[in-house]
Amino acid sequence: MQNGMHTDRDRCVRAVRSKDARFDGWFFTAVLTTGIYCRPSCPAVPPKPENMVFHPSAAACQQAGFRACKRCRPDTSPGSPEWNHRADLVARAMRLIADGVVDRDGVPGLAARLGYSTRQIERQLLAELGAGPLALARAQRAQTARLLIETTALPMAEIAFAAGFSSIRSFNDTVREVFALSPSALRTRAPRPTATDLLSRPAAGPPRAAVPGTLSLRLPFRAPLNPDNLFGHLAATAVPGVEEWRDGAYRRTLRLPHGPGIAALTPRPDHVACRLTLADLRDLPVAISRCRRLLDLDADPVAVDDQLRTDPVLAPLVDKAPGRRVPRTVDEAEFAVRAVLGQQVSTAAARTHAARLVTAHGEPVDDPEGGLTHLFPAPEALAALDPESLAMPRTRRTTFTTLVRELAGGGIRLGVESDWQETRARLLALPGFGPWTVDVIAMRALGDPDAFLPTDLGIRRAAAELGLPATPAALTARAAAWQPWRAYAVQYLWATDSHPINFLPV
Repeated sequence: MQNGMHTDRDRCVRAVRSKDARFDGWFFTAVLTTGIYCRPSCPAVPPKPENMVFHPSAAACQQAGFRACKRCRPDTSPGSPEWNHRADLVARAMRLIADGVVDRDGVPGLAARLGYSTRQIERQLLAELGAGPLALARAQRAQTARLLIETTALPMAEIAFAAGFSSIRSFNDTVREVFALSPSALRTRAPRPTATDLLSRPAAGPPRAAVPGTLSLRLPFRAPLNPDNLFGHLAATAVPGVEEWRDGAYRRTLRLPHGPGIAALTPRPDHVACRLTLADLRDLPVAISRCRRLLDLDADPVAVDDQLRTDPVLAPLVDKAPGRRVPRTVDEAEFAVRAVLGQQVSTAAARTHAARLVTAHGEPVDDPEGGLTHLFPAPEALAALDPESLAMPRTRRTTFTTLVRELAGGGIRLGVESDWQETRARLLALPGFGPWTVDVIAMRALGDPDAFLPTDLGIRRAAAELGLPATPAALTARAAAWQPWRAYAVQYLWATDSHPINFLPV
């Protein structure tokens, strides 16, 4: 899928006429005669081509004066896959905006995180997305407000500030402008979801009384999605106290800007059911963004699988179970620490090491619904511990202490704004960091879709079974044909084994 699909008018018209949900989030259709904008899969009768105008983002549609369609709710489309497989300035800015940086720190804060001037960032976002950072953040606030209006009984004033608005007036004006309804009318019209309704809305009907700070949402994705390796991997490697598999859901604690949270994620045929318990509702957009990133829900599985099917060795694996995602993380620094703990040890041993750190240095949380007890320790807490207390070989201990010191001091930054190549180089310069550790961090923490693990034991076993080249160099050369989706090829190769990471827990 090429960048800037909204500029290919003929292709967009064909997508709208076919009502193909795969293109939701890639572009938006603004209808000149009605003043509304839609997702490509809108169930309404398609407008005449001469009445269609195409935009790259919901924010661009809103900035051009169009209102969100009340049938297809385009403001809640799955996110654009562009921000998953790119690491340029625009992609990194979009990931930060989704993580709520503009709402918390303003455009200057966004610029500081990226190392560019505000003018450069605004110019590039306008050129590619038709909207600047403030408009993009405003569109996200409107979506959050709608979610809270429809899924909670909170007073409108509380919703306004929880969604990030600076005043009740701006909240009311934005909701009316974007949705052509007042907040109270939006709550009254809250629809009951159907099996094919892929929107982030209540999992079971209109607003009802709920535990304070707890919301039930539906996270949409592009089909197909194979949950086996995705949830299987997260459950099999779960750190006791921080993560668990309970009643068909993967549950874990979240470190959020305004306090701790807990997410429970359950795979469904057409969505992922998400139950969030938050100390502060202002963290709702950030929590949703991190859960989507954890489950790789904004991926374009059709584009990925089509590329991998061109290899006759991978084609049967893809056809057998298409739509595999890359299990990622909600906390990049946490994953890097866990990657070091997992060097040259079994999955069980890595969990044991991590659980000891959690018990000794994690921050306690209250979980009345299950067995979650702590947030994973922050790098600052781990940097202060006594190295002699670590039950690991001296060389691994040096690797660990060097990493947490760099993370705590800012020498290495693993946030969504990270430049992938620069971060790889910084990690490789640390003692004890070889290609496997760097690439597994790149794949699961940085989100690089082309990260590859030719020296991984599971990959080597799969290569031997499938008749692929045996040496890392030869296998890497063969894998060039899988670019830019080699991280997804890793998931298909891992799935040839009987390891628990490949199976949905029962």
